[in-house]
Amino acid sequence: MDLKPFSKSFLAFYCFVRRRLGSPPGQYNHWQSSYNISTTAKIIERAPQDDEHLRNKTLILDVEGGLLRSSSTFPYFMLVAIEAGSFLRGLILLCLYPLLCCLTQEVESKIMVMVCFLGLREEDLTRVARATLPKYFLEDVGKEGLEVVRRGKRVAGVCRLIPRVMVEAFLKEYTGLEVVVGREVKMMKGRYVGLLEKESEGKHGQAKLDGEDMIWFGSSSSYDHHELFSRCKEVYLVTPEEKRKWSPLPRDQYPRPLIFHDGRLAFSPTPQATLAMFMWLPLSLPLTVLRTLIFLNLPYPISVAIGSVIGVTTRVINSPLTTGQVGCEPHDQPSSQGHLYVCNHRTLLDPIYISAMLNKQVSAVTYSVSRVSELLSPIRTVKLTRNRDEDRRRMEQALQQGDLVVCPEGTTCREPYLLRFSPLFVELVDEVYPVALVNWSSMFHGTSTGKSKYLDHFYYFMNPRPAYDVQFMDKMPTRMMIEGKRCESYEVANLMQGEIGNVLGFQSTKLTRRDKYLTLAGNEGLADEKQ
Repeated sequence: MDLKPFSKSFLAFYCFVRRRLGSPPGQYNHWQSSYNISTTAKIIERAPQDDEHLRNKTLILDVEGGLLRSSSTFPYFMLVAIEAGSFLRGLILLCLYPLLCCLTQEVESKIMVMVCFLGLREEDLTRVARATLPKYFLEDVGKEGLEVVRRGKRVAGVCRLIPRVMVEAFLKEYTGLEVVVGREVKMMKGRYVGLLEKESEGKHGQAKLDGEDMIWFGSSSSYDHHELFSRCKEVYLVTPEEKRKWSPLPRDQYPRPLIFHDGRLAFSPTPQATLAMFMWLPLSLPLTVLRTLIFLNLPYPISVAIGSVIGVTTRVINSPLTTGQVGCEPHDQPSSQGHLYVCNHRTLLDPIYISAMLNKQVSAVTYSVSRVSELLSPIRTVKLTRNRDEDRRRMEQALQQGDLVVCPEGTTCREPYLLRFSPLFVELVDEVYPVALVNWSSMFHGTSTGKSKYLDHFYYFMNPRPAYDVQFMDKMPTRMMIEGKRCESYEVANLMQGEIGNVLGFQSTKLTRRDKYLTLAGNEGLADEKQ
């Protein structure tokens, strides 16, 4: 009588019980070593520490068990459901969560793939995998696990539960993995059908590992039966107790700086946090309409005061130019033209907040924003064309009519970085007034590179307590001399970028608007004129 099928079934049941009830890891490893790897393999319950040993072999990394700290993949599937699908799809996944807790990881993964992927277009999923998921993967990376990856001569990643399409962009761009092996999701006519391919069919990249001397690195708390697992001669397994001690990876140790990311959610959608969001949504929708109407129709001193009562926090940082009071003027000197305010760009509301803190109307330059945003703007907007001569003429005309706010970055940046400042503003006036802005969103981001940019300010006001800090800095001249040589306009723009960055604690970069949109959206950021 062949007992092999029975043994495998018993092992799967045992692993399920062990995962739910927390049986000793040593006993689990005994069963795992008996049925999943060759009897000649060496099993070690710790992370590999011999650097010289790793440099001569290929490391097979169990991504969920050997790199990520969390044992739950639910937040990543929820991000796909909401960002690539809709809030309704996310609500369905959340309602299924109690059932998922009672199932094995394999069945749980299949159900989540069905809910999240069914009917999605390939380009929508690819955009989320490239622009949204890397941020959350990086925040979940264990510092100790990444150190092992960095010591390997060659590293291949194996995804047991997360489909390859969700994690491949992150692993290759941020951790430098050459090969990513994982389950594929079936497609039909450019759309996903929500079914995982059989493991024998999903062998993407495995041919590149033929003939390699391989070492496996993963977690002892997960049952694995991947083909590559059985081909490893050495197996390093991290126990759950050891993994719980792993440290989050500090931002300054990211393999590649995270400057751009997209998506509406400003939090990791764990089951508890996602439930809180859906409970807040019915209240947030009328609240964002109320907040918008207040800022559109009431005088700034009144709207700011009422906004603070209904959760919109605004603060002016004291500086030599301000007293921290709404309505303060930067100086009392008369001028033949308006003042030029130069600020970093966080959301579309930046010029409106500057106008509110000055308690006077200002104009703002815009480029490629939706018509809805322009119609709803309580301040005058000056649309740029990206033609240097024409843009200069329009900005000079606006300055003759009053104060003007310019965001030289040309686009928003969520992370603590400043994009390259366009130098055109330097050529317009003899002095400018830098303004440093920072905002906080606890639930929703008020910016997006997707097709619903016209909803940006609505999403910002949907946060329970959106907050802005506005700091007016010392005025700066635009005609500067260094070592007897007059500075070029781009040098002055770079200097101003650095000064604002120092005030905020942000890092300056040479990246531009075009770089952002090519990275996140695969286009150059031109607004759809039909919106």
